[in-house]
Amino acid sequence: MKIPLQITARNFDLTETIEDAIREKARKLDLFYDQIMRCRVLVEAPHRHHHKGVLFNTRIEITVPGREIVIKKEPHEDLYVSIGDAFRAAQAQIKDYDRERRRKVKYHEEMPRAIVSSLFPERGYGFLATPDGREFYFHKNSVLDDKFKVLKVGMKVRFVEELGEKGAQASTVKIK
Repeated sequence: MKIPLQITARNFDLTETIEDAIREKARKLDLFYDQIMRCRVLVEAPHRHHHKGVLFNTRIEITVPGREIVIKKEPHEDLYVSIGDAFRAAQAQIKDYDRERRRKVKYHEEMPRAIVSSLFPERGYGFLATPDGREFYFHKNSVLDDKFKVLKVGMKVRFVEELGEKGAQASTVKIK
C-alpha cells in the first residue's frame, strides 16, 4: 500500500490482538493485489437497541487506480467473523476489478515470424527458424487449416511459442 493502513474503532476499544489480525489480513490483501493505494478499516459496534449482545460491522474502503472499493458486510456477533467476511469480500471485489481492468486493456501481441528451415513430411514434423536465430520444432498437427502438406522449406509462417516436453516448440503455425 502506498498510504499506511488506517484502522478505526467506534463504540468500543480494539485490542492489540484484533488490530494485529486486521493488519495481517490487510498485508495478505496487499500481497494478493499490489496496486492498492490505500486501505481504511472501520470496525464498529452500533448502539444496542433491541438486540441481546453486540453485533459488529466491518467496513473496508480500498483505493485502487481509478476506483474506490467499499465493502460493508452484514453485522455479526463475532468480531473475528465480521472482519474475516469483510476481507474475503474485499479480495473477491478486487479480483473482479482486476478482471474488468484487464479486459479493457487489449493485448495484440503479434505472433512471431519465422521461415520453415527443414521439413520431414514422412515423419510429420519440421523446424522453423526465427530472424533472431532461434529454431523451433513443430508437428504437422500444429499447422493450421491442415496445410502441412503444402509447406516448403523457405516459406514464411507465423506461430505461437509454447513449452513442450523437450523445450520451446511452435504451435498454431500459420502460413503467411
